[in-house]
Amino acid sequence: MSHKRGLLALSPLLVFIILYLVTSLVARDFNKVPLTVAFMISSIYAIAISGGMSVQKRMDIYTRGASSGNLITMLWIFVMAGAFANAAKDMGSIDSTVALTVKYLPGNWLLSGLFVAACFISLSIGTSVGTIVALVPIAAGIASYTEFSTGFLTSIVVGGALFGDNLSFISDTTIAATQTQGCRMADKFLANSFIVMPAAFVIVVLYVVLGRDISMPPSMTDISLVRVIPYIAVLVAAICGMNVMAVLAIGIALTGIIGISQGTYDLYGWFSSMGTGILNMSELIIITMMAGGLLEIIKDKGGIDYIIQRLTRHINGKRGAELSIAALVSLTNIFTANNTVAIITVGGIARNISEVYGIDPRKSASILDTFSCFVQGIIPYGAQVLMAAGLAKISPIDIVPYLFYPMAIGVAALLSILFRYPKRYS
Repeated sequence: MSHKRGLLALSPLLVFIILYLVTSLVARDFNKVPLTVAFMISSIYAIAISGGMSVQKRMDIYTRGASSGNLITMLWIFVMAGAFANAAKDMGSIDSTVALTVKYLPGNWLLSGLFVAACFISLSIGTSVGTIVALVPIAAGIASYTEFSTGFLTSIVVGGALFGDNLSFISDTTIAATQTQGCRMADKFLANSFIVMPAAFVIVVLYVVLGRDISMPPSMTDISLVRVIPYIAVLVAAICGMNVMAVLAIGIALTGIIGISQGTYDLYGWFSSMGTGILNMSELIIITMMAGGLLEIIKDKGGIDYIIQRLTRHINGKRGAELSIAALVSLTNIFTANNTVAIITVGGIARNISEVYGIDPRKSASILDTFSCFVQGIIPYGAQVLMAAGLAKISPIDIVPYLFYPMAIGVAALLSILFRYPKRYS
């Protein structure tokens, strides 16, 4: 692909960055330009420059990206999560769960405890989205009792959720990374642990330091153990490995049974509460669909192929080969907003590079998984950040600056390449 054609294929993303990032920096306000508007204008531009075919054909490509199977599944999760979160909130589940958490978890361990809990759950269930669904409403509720912002508390859960996404044996990213690189999951887990565990330890210490002076008010919401049941059920079902949509269905049913039986709301009140929760997710659903369509056009016009072509031209030695694999999966993740898809897209190329330059497949699998989770964790239009923002009722941009763990594993993975560690895999 020619340089000019490649840059043209990537230009819709540049338009988005200018529209959103640059104008927000100029205005010194990241809420000045709605993400929906930035994606809409970028999408119109992407369709307009896609020459060589009819407008209808261009729209078909855009629609294909906006309605892919994985994306539609994510939208259904958004809808059900919105319904569950609002119904649980209106019946008092969140307040009671937060009160229970604060009662038995000392204030100075609140931040680190929340992070460790998210790490454990995500490692157990292998899905960051399931962890976020279970814990973000609780984190957002805790924020009202502390001096920390909702964005900061929410970011702790997102970071812990990506810990398991990166390391869990049943995570899609782990399966994709090990299958494409031809290594055992247990071996990849060990190699990956040497890279990210120090980062996780540093983040736990950071949260202990930041939370050392947290003091909780003596008078809090009365604890109603019955109203905590929906969240306990959701957590237990998630840890048992149940599908996230089935988990949410159980949670929704319990909010109705308990809320109506306790007189918190009647049947119509329950319906109204769920409807409000679904509407609260509408902006995120629109953003997700437009991002999917925009990225599909970029992919169809050869944007991702151009990136791969340019990055693999001048590889020099093992260090350069590993850096190329890291750059490939990172950039592909930016353009697909899906870490599993990014790994699958460049996995074959990464394996060829590894074989030519003698890179241990366990190390290449770890690089693919870690860098994809790093990027997925910090892009404001990724499913994890969008889901967390929707549940916490804040902007994704309110979360991104505090995503310390994803940033830490990005740094740790880069250092592992530059300084050639772990030695046994390098």
